[in-house]
Amino acid sequence: MVILVAAVLAAAVAIAQSRGRRYFDGARPPLANNETEKRILSTIEEVRRSGRTWASVPDADGRLLRLLTEAVGAKHVVEIGTSTGYSGLWFALALSNTGGRLTTYEIDPGRAAVAREHFKKAGVEHMITLIEGDAHRNLDKLEGEVDVVFIDADKEGYVRYLNKLLPRVRSGGLILAHNVDMVRDYVEAVTTNPALDTVFYMDGSGLAVTLKKR
Repeated sequence: MVILVAAVLAAAVAIAQSRGRRYFDGARPPLANNETEKRILSTIEEVRRSGRTWASVPDADGRLLRLLTEAVGAKHVVEIGTSTGYSGLWFALALSNTGGRLTTYEIDPGRAAVAREHFKKAGVEHMITLIEGDAHRNLDKLEGEVDVVFIDADKEGYVRYLNKLLPRVRSGGLILAHNVDMVRDYVEAVTTNPALDTVFYMDGSGLAVTLKKR
């Protein structure tokens, strides 16, 4: 499993280093392997074309979220910052194959409503629990072990999210954080903790991928 994750990370680095070459810049869209994937990918494309991806991840990062989630065989993903559900759809693409579920938190009711529309259209609402309100408070109610965490919300809260969620992340699990080039204290936290190992995918998005060591 660790070897597989390392291979995925190596591929991500190769993509970043090969920016400008058409084959490696994400220009070829992912292909659906079954009807479930086809429906999710169709919804992703529709959402992207509609422009309803406010404050969400670019496609290259969405694909990386999917690959990492599926590589670790995630059964439970926790996302801080649902927005309109774009990143959630990428997670659902992986979870449809691992048999997992997504718990996602969104403070804005309007964005949460749009996300629910997108999840329903993709046929993945049954595998997603969307919790509205302040995640700093609602995370206290989270139960069970977590395989993958994705933080993409208020930048001043990144370290607090990390500290709350880290005890729940299983050994060998991943903590992913977006736009970390804007959050120096988070970078400091994940690079000075000996229980963690972090690499950065900085192709314009600032995505940190942190492994919780075994």
